[in-house]
Amino acid sequence: MGKYAQLVIGPAGCGKSTYCNHLYEHCQAIRRSVHVVNLDPAAESFSYPCSLDIRDLVSLEDVMEELSLGPNGGLLYCMEYLEENLHDWLGEELEGYGEEDYLVFDCPGQIELYNHLSVFRSFVDFLKNDGWSVCVVYCLDAHFITDVAKFMAGALQALAAMVKLELPHVNILTKVDLLEDKRHLEDFLFPDPALLLPQLAASTGPRFRQLNGAMAGLLDEFSLVAFLPLDITDEDSIADILGQIDLAIQYGEDAEPRLRDEALGEGADDDDDGGDGGADI
Repeated sequence: MGKYAQLVIGPAGCGKSTYCNHLYEHCQAIRRSVHVVNLDPAAESFSYPCSLDIRDLVSLEDVMEELSLGPNGGLLYCMEYLEENLHDWLGEELEGYGEEDYLVFDCPGQIELYNHLSVFRSFVDFLKNDGWSVCVVYCLDAHFITDVAKFMAGALQALAAMVKLELPHVNILTKVDLLEDKRHLEDFLFPDPALLLPQLAASTGPRFRQLNGAMAGLLDEFSLVAFLPLDITDEDSIADILGQIDLAIQYGEDAEPRLRDEALGEGADDDDDGGDGGADI
């Protein structure tokens, strides 16, 4: 088997750390090894065991104090410092991981890091050059579907990250369990701009009609943005998401059938002769 990683990104407060914790607990339950890495220099605490921590290299609190920077400027400095030290710090830290290891990177929530700056493109290029198969997991708060304008903005942010990072990409609507009304959820999992455009026009006014049409046309032209729902009260929800990510990065595809079953957490019968027992995901 190879080396695999998830890069968990998305706006601040969208549930990235909750997803990482739920994924970790699910993998523990199915006896699958996973290591969660904190890449947020402003993080204060974790609900999951943290295998690697960027704060061992640089922390936002120290940067703000020593350089008299605000939170946003300090975070940008921290991430640029990470970019400069990818080989020296991250390279050394990853030397302890090899074949059959699976890393989940819990990233900060400033979207400009993914859409405008070079730091995460340099980061994923470093991982790929080191032999890691990487999937981006973009988290968007399901509350966005209650306002079609916010949802369109979130979908365009996801599209920008897909274009910028050029990696296998899985988009997730988080906090679905907190939605009071799920009747229209399916309309946003596979968004059809032609159906959403009238709602967008009604909520933004006539002077934005041309802009709304251009945004809808952009999503329709690429036809790349779709979402998977994450309901942390439903174990099948995280299992379905993990299955899609495994498929995107071909996790376990190069293993023997019995080993592949074990890697996917499905086990194998004692009398299995190692034939075509691979999981269908």
